[in-house]
Amino acid sequence: MRKSEITDSVIAFDEPELEFRYGQRMADPRDGLALFGPYDADLPSCPGRLSYILIGTDTGITAFKKWADAMDRPAIFAPNGNQRLWPPFPGFEAAFCSQWSSKPVRSYQIDGDQLTENSRRQDEYERAFEVVNCYLEQFEKASKLDENIGAAICVVPDEIWKNCRPESRVKNPTGQNVSSKTKRSRKAGQTEMFADYDPQQYQLSTDFRRQLKARSMRYEIPLQILRESTLRLTDHNVFGERVLTPLSDRMWNISTTLYYKCGGKPWRLVTARDGVCYIGIAFRRAEEKENTACCAAQMFLDTGDGIVFLGEYGPWYSSGARQLHLKRTDACNLLRSVLETYKKLEGKQLKEIFLHSRSDISKHEFSGYQAACPKGAKLVGIRVRVDRRRTPRLFRMGDMPVLRGTFWKINNKAGLLWGSGFKPRIATYDGSEVPVPLRIDIQHGDAPIERVAQDIFGLTKLNYNACHLGESQPVTVSLSDAVGEILISNPTVSDRKPQLKFYI
Repeated sequence: MRKSEITDSVIAFDEPELEFRYGQRMADPRDGLALFGPYDADLPSCPGRLSYILIGTDTGITAFKKWADAMDRPAIFAPNGNQRLWPPFPGFEAAFCSQWSSKPVRSYQIDGDQLTENSRRQDEYERAFEVVNCYLEQFEKASKLDENIGAAICVVPDEIWKNCRPESRVKNPTGQNVSSKTKRSRKAGQTEMFADYDPQQYQLSTDFRRQLKARSMRYEIPLQILRESTLRLTDHNVFGERVLTPLSDRMWNISTTLYYKCGGKPWRLVTARDGVCYIGIAFRRAEEKENTACCAAQMFLDTGDGIVFLGEYGPWYSSGARQLHLKRTDACNLLRSVLETYKKLEGKQLKEIFLHSRSDISKHEFSGYQAACPKGAKLVGIRVRVDRRRTPRLFRMGDMPVLRGTFWKINNKAGLLWGSGFKPRIATYDGSEVPVPLRIDIQHGDAPIERVAQDIFGLTKLNYNACHLGESQPVTVSLSDAVGEILISNPTVSDRKPQLKFYI
């Protein structure tokens, strides 16, 4: 940032409020749920009873059943802990006004030995593919049930979780080693006369979680993946084991995401404006050495609902500029497809559309987006990104960092927003390093930079995959990677769902 850009205009936004039952407003979702209940508690869409299926090994199923028994009881952090940082969990039914069943509709047990053997295959494509198949076999059985299933809970052993990641290194691997050249050939679609493998596996992600999320969509059951270690029913961390947050925090997070995935609306953003939507644009290159890439879009509405869409593959990456850009027609088609999906699901008239992208939005891209805009709707293109090397930091006197919600206005088109920092509600800073701000640039269209920053600040509170006071980034940016990875790294999966709950 040049010195000529810097101004003295620094303000602190109030913590955005959320709406809960009876129209009550609170800043912290845990306060609102504990005192009043979820936003939709008295609406017809409220899930009166959560129904779910349970998939895991014998150890995983046993661990979750113990967790399920405990989830309808209060969980209070140790007396010497920070009660404001880790507020008590009152029990599921007390918080969500919905009946929690400690027993699943059906439990499906996976052979733990077979699962472990599959997770140790040398070929990472085969490894992830075979492990996912173990879980999908159970989804196939569940699809024949007459009951209405709200969510599928998959409990995963920690060894499987560690082995089936893109950069995993497996101890004592089994199976045939496949050279990098052969993998590239198979990914390109080249078949082999005598090889015994499923060609499909080389068109899918080597990340177990992303592949399972993508391939399970065909069964139309939102998925919640839990590591066995997450279900530990204690606040105390054991040396040599995975470090966890207090039990009450894990209860809040898992309860909230299950309520949302089963069709509930935990809270609504008070500052949301009717007829306004926010669209996050995410890119992913097919290979690091190629210019081929794909684009995904996530639309977030004033209601807090999310809609997801996958664009087309194309030569979007420029190695010279090191930028990802769509051609005008492709930008038009991407936004038009998102808006058509919105029209089918919502049917309301849009007044303003804000595009959020980590990459620069070129003039050609923006003209394509404009061509897809409904008549009378205002379109604004905004770059939202974190630049840890060149972005300045702010410091306060004392032990605590800058206040969350601090906004440094650079000019009428740009500013810095601190989504992380000291939070008065919890009386502390819950991070581990000096807070890094978001750089916000209005690259196309007109809107007050303060209003744009406030909207982005509000969007830090719409992550229903957790139950926290607020995230450091808005959902349009923070969830774009998660959604993009699932969609783009599994291009052959055709049964994609537009609802966000299938991706988080």
